[in-house]
Amino acid sequence: MIKSFIALIVSIIVVHMFYIGYVRPEAYALIEIAQASGLSSPRDVVVILKDYEQEICFILMLWGCFLISVNYREILKTKYLFSVDLIEEHHNNNPDADQNGQETGLDVHGIIDKLDQQIPKDCLSSPLVQTLRSSLWRYAATQNVQNLSDAIDSNLDALAVRQDSENTMIRYLIWAIPSIGFIGTVRGIGQALSQADQALAGNISGMTNSLGVAFNSTLVALLISIFLMFLFHQLQRLQDSQILDTQAYCEKFLLSRIK
Repeated sequence: MIKSFIALIVSIIVVHMFYIGYVRPEAYALIEIAQASGLSSPRDVVVILKDYEQEICFILMLWGCFLISVNYREILKTKYLFSVDLIEEHHNNNPDADQNGQETGLDVHGIIDKLDQQIPKDCLSSPLVQTLRSSLWRYAATQNVQNLSDAIDSNLDALAVRQDSENTMIRYLIWAIPSIGFIGTVRGIGQALSQADQALAGNISGMTNSLGVAFNSTLVALLISIFLMFLFHQLQRLQDSQILDTQAYCEKFLLSRIK
């Protein structure tokens, strides 16, 4: 929460400084030159981006990119765990032993101790490690293979629910950005209608400039929304892949060794 709030403040500062330092001075200079020549506002990039709705959209875009990148990082930094056999060193070839779950051929408590002590701290909260720990504790307590399998399934379901909950703010931003663009559209059309008398008198520059505000805000908002939606779908693909990889890992390295 604190990091997200700081990222939002930084986004506001960076975008606003860019706007007051370059975008708006350059845009107003171009508009003044066009008006002095009796022409309508030019279609330069800075003119399209100069309004407040576009500025808010860029602020939300940077914030949304931060939220998505955090989730990217959390998934990618633990992806190497899927290629490591975390329970290989604690496999017991004596299936007749009757302590610590070793009748299955696995030293359950040894595996849990290894996960707690040897896994890097920043990886202890990874879905794979949490699923293994929870499932092994359930099995150590009940000595029931079905409980082990149910624990894996319940952990995967909880992971899917948690990921969906964490994506709520990103979904809101993807929805809010086009809405802000439509607000600019309404504002621009309202300004254009208020200048209808000037247009009837033959001066249509004010109306065209206001309509430019309306269409520019919608254009920028939709483009930003498309970009964020692409990043969000890539994130969802990674999250779904993480769930499937966790399930496949448990089946390959854990369930297949239960005798």
